[in-house]
Amino acid sequence: MVSLPKMTMPALLARGDRVAVIAPSGPALPDRIDRGLTWLRSVGLDPVESASLRENGGHGLPFLAGTDSQRASDLVDAWFDPEVAAILCVRGGDGTPRYVDDLPWDRMAEAGSKIVAGLSDITALHQTLGRRLGVASLWAPMPGTSVIAGTGDHSGDEWSKRGLANALMKQPDEEILHLQGAASQPGEVTAPLVGGTVSLLAAMAGTESFLPADGAIAILEDVDEHPYRIERFLTQLRRSGFFDGAVGIACGDFIRCGDPQVLRRVLDDRLGDLGIPVVHDLPFGHGERQASLWLGRPARIDGEQGTLTQQLPA
Repeated sequence: MVSLPKMTMPALLARGDRVAVIAPSGPALPDRIDRGLTWLRSVGLDPVESASLRENGGHGLPFLAGTDSQRASDLVDAWFDPEVAAILCVRGGDGTPRYVDDLPWDRMAEAGSKIVAGLSDITALHQTLGRRLGVASLWAPMPGTSVIAGTGDHSGDEWSKRGLANALMKQPDEEILHLQGAASQPGEVTAPLVGGTVSLLAAMAGTESFLPADGAIAILEDVDEHPYRIERFLTQLRRSGFFDGAVGIACGDFIRCGDPQVLRRVLDDRLGDLGIPVVHDLPFGHGERQASLWLGRPARIDGEQGTLTQQLPA
């Protein structure tokens, strides 16, 4: 069984820092890319577009941005570019697991660490960064999605945007993220966060990128999945040992995942007998409000109060 390594915290950003915006998974709408870049500039960052950021239809598949080699090269180029302080994924979708094993992880380890931020399909990167490099990474809303970029006359969610900026950048005062959810299994625990989108975690099981939640609080969320599929994914994660040694579970949003009552019964059935604190309905994942959470960094959950708190790195 793979144990959670001691995580290295990458340097936080300062105003004027250059950030690479990449499309490691699916394509983003051009207008949302533009609006996301504008928002990044508005908070004092200097975004640069990766070579294939605006590609569409890699390998003839409309749900991929560029080809696997293009998307992998953009990530690698940004990692090794000394002028780039962070790598922001423009959106999720599908495609990161196709090439994640082929990245030059040994050379990347020698080059040091930098922030990688995103969610959904980016779960594959978070898992691999944690297991292969022992680097903390940022589960966060992405600049090419409606939450940050907005759509039409809607400018995005201000709470989510403020949280992303606070998590990315050095703050003059101590920042503590406080999320209110719903109580479930009682108990309080403080431990590093590990996990992400349930369907992606299940897809990573059995691979060299799979990082179980041993000694950690597992974060779980998903979108557009039927309850029976969530049940299947959680069963796969149980069988693969993902929850072995986990000390707590924080469930975020499960958006368009069928009847909420049936889904809650699925979560209670698959998680309630693990004997650890569980919190539900926290505002992270694919919802209208998306919290930014540092994976690999300690957080605290209270199963009776239904809360998650995390002190942001200084």
